[in-house]
Amino acid sequence: MALQLEVQTAVAKINKYASEESGDTVEVVERPQGGISVVMADGQRSGRSAKAISNIVVRKAISLLAEGVRDGAAARATHDYLQIQRGGKVSAELTIVSIDLVTQTLVISRNARCPILLRQGEEMRWLDEASEAVGIYRNTKPTITELSVADAITIIAFTDGVWAAGYRTGEKIDLPNILQMTDPIGATNAQTIADAILAVALQLDQNRPHDDATVLVTKIMAATQADNTRRLFMRFPI
Repeated sequence: MALQLEVQTAVAKINKYASEESGDTVEVVERPQGGISVVMADGQRSGRSAKAISNIVVRKAISLLAEGVRDGAAARATHDYLQIQRGGKVSAELTIVSIDLVTQTLVISRNARCPILLRQGEEMRWLDEASEAVGIYRNTKPTITELSVADAITIIAFTDGVWAAGYRTGEKIDLPNILQMTDPIGATNAQTIADAILAVALQLDQNRPHDDATVLVTKIMAATQADNTRRLFMRFPI
């Protein structure tokens, strides 16, 4: 009998210290022919102005993906849209993580300075090819990584509030170590991993984050029981 897999995706995020609103935006959309896409954007600067930018970017990308546009094309079109709307004067870092059930692939589209940590089985590697944010430079296109859907894959994407945590005190977050400690055998759920990473980032910034910080974790893993129910969970303090 074929191994039944499940996809878990989780987000943990927090505003910059003393900022009323996060400039990071994350949304999830179901793909029209099967699967899901998660879109994460980090708007230039922080606060309300950054939120306005990231909202523009995420809404455009989500609408294109929902219409069946492929990830790379959606990222390029989103860049063009932001450039036209804001005259090439503002930027946003854009990441799209998709599970495409038509092609049975995991697709990672990245327009961001922050790398992405990929674990396949016991092997970890960084997806860190040079990439430009959307919105400013002509002919900007994403870096694309495509993998076959398989057991034991973990993707950790994040914004620069996580990547730069601790820099003022000369410290740096060690994501491979956090992942190994939190999920040594690949059985830990995605939300626990995301929460653990954000907790370390906050600790490095003495619980006063110097930038908006978002962690996105996507896992493909063996299903613990036969269950075809899809679930979505959110916790949103107000």
